[in-house]
Amino acid sequence: MSFLAAQSGARISTEEVRVRKFRVISSEPFDDVLKDLTATIGRPEMSGFLKAASAARTREELESVVQGAIGASGLMEFLRLDAGDVLRKEGGPEGSRILRLLVGNPLIMSQMAKHVPDAAAYAPVTILAVAGSDGVRLSYDTMASLLSAYGSREAVKVAEDLDAKVEGLMTAAAS
Repeated sequence: MSFLAAQSGARISTEEVRVRKFRVISSEPFDDVLKDLTATIGRPEMSGFLKAASAARTREELESVVQGAIGASGLMEFLRLDAGDVLRKEGGPEGSRILRLLVGNPLIMSQMAKHVPDAAAYAPVTILAVAGSDGVRLSYDTMASLLSAYGSREAVKVAEDLDAKVEGLMTAAAS
């Protein structure tokens, strides 16, 4: 325990969590896999979405805002991070393609967070797309495995439904 933590009276704990990683590999070109992966994920203009979500006064108003932002998959893209771009700027391989997509649905997150508030630390979820010598690898750390340590069957059930959505998108994109 650090000196500052001891002085403040903070309680500190560390726990190991076993995480299940779902992976699929596609032989299709990176851009085609990405196009298929994101075809049914909503891509709202985020500042407008956040303003509208914040302005919602009731659950029904929030649901309306979210329904307007999600795609046919029931998910929306919050952020896209191009780690490959950073590697290329550092002199990495010219063809470095690594993309992290943060996707989710605020209503699904709230269903999990009702039972396990820490679920908000894991949502939106990450789908990682990496172009490698073996093809385009899509990977995802399942939400159910992340939440299983908290002991809430209700939260895990919602997480399993989310996992099925994400894994279905990944599988379809890799086919």
